[in-house]
Formats: sequence, C-alpha cells, structure tokens
Amino acid sequence: MAALRAVPIVIRLWTTALAAAIALCIPRIAAMEVPDDLRPFGNAAGSVRTATTNRTFDTSNPFFQDLGTNGRSCATCHQASDGWTIAPAHVEARFTESNGTDPIFTNNDGSNCEGAVPTDADAQRDAYSLLLTRGLIRVGLDLPPNAEFVVEQVDDPYRCGPGTNDISVYRRPLPSTNLRFVSAVMWDGRESLPTRTVLEDLAHQANSATRGHAQAAQDLTSNQAAAIVAFETGLFTAQDRDRQAGSLRAQGAGGGPNALATQLFFPGINDPVGLNPTGALFDADVFTIFSPWRALPAAADPLVDARLAIARGQNLFNTKTFTISGVAGLNEQTFPSGVTVPGSFTGTCTICHDTPNAGDHSVKAPLNIGAADPVRAPYLPVYRLRNIETHVTIQTTDPGRAMITGRWADIGKFKGPILRALAARAPYFHNGSAMTLEEVIDFYDVRFNIGLTNQERGDLAAFLRAL
Repeated sequence: MAALRAVPIVIRLWTTALAAAIALCIPRIAAMEVPDDLRPFGNAAGSVRTATTNRTFDTSNPFFQDLGTNGRSCATCHQASDGWTIAPAHVEARFTESNGTDPIFTNNDGSNCEGAVPTDADAQRDAYSLLLTRGLIRVGLDLPPNAEFVVEQVDDPYRCGPGTNDISVYRRPLPSTNLRFVSAVMWDGRESLPTRTVLEDLAHQANSATRGHAQAAQDLTSNQAAAIVAFETGLFTAQDRDRQAGSLRAQGAGGGPNALATQLFFPGINDPVGLNPTGALFDADVFTIFSPWRALPAAADPLVDARLAIARGQNLFNTKTFTISGVAGLNEQTFPSGVTVPGSFTGTCTICHDTPNAGDHSVKAPLNIGAADPVRAPYLPVYRLRNIETHVTIQTTDPGRAMITGRWADIGKFKGPILRALAARAPYFHNGSAMTLEEVIDFYDVRFNIGLTNQERGDLAAFLRAL
C-alpha cells in the first residue's frame, strides 16, 4: 500500500462544476442542524435512526405518493425501518398481512418471472420467492447495441421462458438515504452520466423508477422530481444504539445519523489512486467514529467490553493488511491521475471503502470482486456469455456494468454501497447472497485469503453492526 500512498498526484485539473460542488458542500454540511424527526427502529443489533436536514419530515412529499398505475410509491421499496431499503422479514410480514396484495407484489418486477400470474396462495409465494427470501427486485435489461459479447446460454431454475428483455437480473433496492455521499447512482451506475450532476442523476432515477417500478403512464414533473431528490438527500441514517454497547454516541463516539450529516464529502475525497482534486494523499484511517473508545480502560463490564470490540473492529477495518489481486477495475489499471495499480499489492478494506465515515467509493469505481459468481448465488439464473471476438466464455448471475457499457471487461462490476445502517438492511451484496454480516466477513476472508482470527471476525462484525 505504501507504493500507492506515495505516488505523486498528477491530476490537478479542476472542473468548474467540481470546484463549485466542493465550495457549496463544505459550508452547507458543516452548518446544518439535524432535527431528530424519526423515531428509532429496532433491529437485531439494537436500533437504527434517521435524521433529516430538511426543516420538516414531509410525508406529503411525492416520495410517498402513488404516482403510477400499480399502487406503488418510492416508499414501497424504501422503508425507514429497513435503512430505507427492504428486509425480507418485513416483506414476508407484508405478504401475510395483505394476503399478497401489497403493491410490492406486482409482477412487472417483483415476481421471479416476468408477468407471472399465480393461481393460488402457494403459487404466489413461489412466484415471489426471491423477493420474500432475499429482498430482490427483477430488472430486465437488453444488451447494448455495441456489446462485445452475446448471451450463449441461460440456466434458469425458475424456467421463466422468453421475456421482453435479453437478461433478467435480480438486485437489492439501494437505500434512498445518505445520498450526499453517493458517487454513482444504481448498482451498475446506469443513471450516472458524465454530462449530469449527481442531483440530476437522482432526479432522472426517480423518474425512471416511477415509470418502471410504479408503471406510471407519464413522466414526473420537474417539481415532483426535485421534491423527491430534496427529500432523499436530506436523509441521514445510521445505527444509533447497540444492544450490547448501548448508545453509539456515548463517551465521545460519533455514531448515529446526526454526526453523519455533518461529515465532509466531495467527489474524490480520500481517493487512493490520486483522484482527490485537492491533492491530498489517501488516508487509510477512513473510519474514526469509534476512535475515542480505543482508549477505554479494560473493565469487568459487558458494556465496556462491547465498546472495545467495536473500536477494535474499526481499527481492523482501517489497518488490517492483505493482498489485493484479481479485482477488475482496480488491479492492472491506469487511472486518469497517472497512477497504475499493479496486479497484486498490499492494502486494507479502506482501499475500496475510501469515503470517510461512509465507506463507499468517493469516485465512480465499479469493481468485480466475484459477487456475481454462480457459486455465490445458486438461487439465481446463470448466464453464459461469449466474447464475440475471442470466443472466450464466462458464467455469471449478473453481467453488472457490462449491460450498460457493452464492454467485456465490465462483466461482474458493481459499485460499492455506502456502509452505514448495515444492521437494518440485510441481506448484503447486490444479489442478497450474504444473509448476515458474518457471511460478508467470511466472503472477504476467503476471497482475499486474509486469515482472520475468530476474535477479529467478531470484532469486525461488532463494528459493522454499529455503523
């Protein structure tokens, strides 16, 4: 990692838009007062809470309105109790309470197969099994006209048959909170265009979701789209209380949504490959939320022990080194800064989770870490893709970014999500392949041969639950 950290930053070109964004972002975030408008929601790890930087929490906002034709609103798939996404247990409860009539159970994208028409309750449960068990929404995508690959074979466990799209992928709804830290919109970045600002991307995404998921007959008005974006970008969500450690704001800690809302962000902040427009070098200590707890004296007290475990987990996330290799989009790539990342180097979790106290990429950086490998999600269809030029084939459950760019090199690439409020929004990864944070840790431990001890696993899980 030292080699990356020491590389002189070549890029010094500030665009007018980026400079303006930084100038606006710093005082705006620092001056915000965050009213405590939403009650805490309990979860297995404690409780999660959302605060808003808007003057009021406006439930008349278009975010909560049925603007389509199937009864859905943005809130159908973005629930405050679930970190502003959906949790399978709560989807199951909605199925039971409504006898499957809740608007989330709509066959344009909620069912495993396009246009499924179940004939009885058992058939309906089967038809919506991915939504009920993994919280997955089906996304139909067509190959781009310039695609460097074709779909050679489909192994579909649901035997959906031909649909209107080339490929159906199944993805978790991303949280509609903490969006002030977002650098790419959607898992595959399909709503992010170089000619638009992130706010414009979010407005376009709101319209796309209304036209698609809610099956609206017409576009949102510019006022409706702006109101949704203003509502969403005012939300900050984080775990606020831990069942064992108590308040995550105690003894100087910076947990909870209020502190998160004051966190500085601009595109490129703390980027590890020289893309920080200020020229500052990368700092691997990305998370500092629980740093005050590292100095707590050991005591025969379960609460103190729990706080020390969280602090140790944060330190491990920041400092535990391992070999990073085989990550398409990072290894063996030269970036606009002039930095070339080797095929193998020593780094930490924060190389990819570099945004301070948020943990996503601070720049658009879709990566392939292997999350779409068929072994990871045996409950999903498997697509065999063939490179048109080389005839090389690859099997995947989701081509990821490649379905937007058409590039063979982008197969399996996804953005890294913001890591706050994790305890409220299992399962994890784009396809829900990790049901618990312990399974997330196991994935990375095996993928990168980290060699975590049992205590390190426990400490990392305690830290991630506290985010």
